[in-house]
Amino acid sequence: MPLTEFNFPEKYKYQNGFGSYHETEAVEGALPIGANNPQKAPFGLYNEKLSGTAFTAPRAENQQTWLYRILPASSHAPFEARETSTFDTNPGIHGKERWHQIPNQLRWDPFDLDETVDWVHSLHLVAGAGDPTMKSGLGMFIYAAGKDMSLHEAFYSADGDFLIVPQHGVLDIQTELGRLLVRPNEICVIPRGIRYRVTLPDGPVRGYILELYQDHFQLPDLGPIGSNGLANARDFQAPIASFDEDHEGNNEYTLLAKFSGHLFAAKQKHTPFDVVAWHGNYYPYKYDLGRFNTIGSISYDHPDPSIFTVLTAQSDHVGTAIADFVIFPPRWLVAEDTFRPPWYHRNTMSEFMGLIGGQYDAKTGGGFQPAGASLHNVMSAHGPDASTHEKASNAELKPMKVGEGSMAFMFESSLMVGVTEWGLKKCAKVQEDYNAESWEPLKPHFKRPTPAKLINGASSGVNGETGDKSQVPHYT
Repeated sequence: MPLTEFNFPEKYKYQNGFGSYHETEAVEGALPIGANNPQKAPFGLYNEKLSGTAFTAPRAENQQTWLYRILPASSHAPFEARETSTFDTNPGIHGKERWHQIPNQLRWDPFDLDETVDWVHSLHLVAGAGDPTMKSGLGMFIYAAGKDMSLHEAFYSADGDFLIVPQHGVLDIQTELGRLLVRPNEICVIPRGIRYRVTLPDGPVRGYILELYQDHFQLPDLGPIGSNGLANARDFQAPIASFDEDHEGNNEYTLLAKFSGHLFAAKQKHTPFDVVAWHGNYYPYKYDLGRFNTIGSISYDHPDPSIFTVLTAQSDHVGTAIADFVIFPPRWLVAEDTFRPPWYHRNTMSEFMGLIGGQYDAKTGGGFQPAGASLHNVMSAHGPDASTHEKASNAELKPMKVGEGSMAFMFESSLMVGVTEWGLKKCAKVQEDYNAESWEPLKPHFKRPTPAKLINGASSGVNGETGDKSQVPHYT
């Protein structure tokens, strides 16, 4: 069956569809009929609009949601900067941190669990590019937490959309628009500005985040694949309305904001989770990676990994992504006379990879482990390690299923990615022997034919026969 068998059971209900216009109410009659902002909303609620794009964005791109809530989101004290010496996820001109722009291939050992911190303080920026203040670029994070957020806290990022990829543990996410349960082999996206609280019903958690500073994620075009395939729109799940009531002023809540990569806090005397009904197309959602409809070659050659794209965010140049989220799920390989793992490669795109579980079929040497990561930056050469190349070059080419019980993924970007001080040094997880273990052991297998017929004046080094001089420009 095309779905994941989860150890932790689902506990919420959802609405299905990617980019759909949804409406949902926790109290019957809370949604106004026809009008978006009536003079008096039902049951004394406040009308509030949440805009994820400019008002005048083209209709096909426009994202907005109308909320009907007990008190408006603006009902809080002023924000104040918090933890300025320790919370900095925007290296460059806006903080004390800086990017390390280096061409080296990088690989990290599994990142540690940290049971001492909650969701907000679990966020470690590893790599990225651009600037959230200019709504340009992206950030790549590791999270590792062991504590629930406080019952009286909520968090949001004004910097971008969070694409969350759990590797270990379960996230119970209460958002303004409803609740999501997110487990390993699921992903979720929480758009910019939406407030939420994370609890950990199954113990410590760890995973990866791609924060998109510009635009929003969308499904990739399918072209000649046709109308179905890859991640199907019907399999994405959005929350249904759910709300709390705590508005008597007896409890103080803290609203935490990530703004330009820094942390701010504001106090309020009511719960932020008081949206009784909503309608629109700007909302959090989740997706089970087990439902991905994998496409591959049924004749020969290994296609480009773009055939494994789940979500994409395009730049202003069509076909070139600021961010692609790509997975390498269990799949059948049947290509004839083909080196079946991914080929050796230099790419104008940057590739950050992680492993949710199992073993990635292009890295069987043991160094790429679940909860670890790798980064192959713009034009940094990479490919199968030596042991994988040896096995694949001599394997019997019968139909075979690879990746059973495994799920690797890639955050790919057209941008040159910098690495943070934490990612390069402080985390102490960079594998210094990555090249030595992966590619330096590769041996040349080239053997000249005897006698060697050299074409176009190739340098010999052994006795041979020179090719046709008339075919060599400027032959001397």
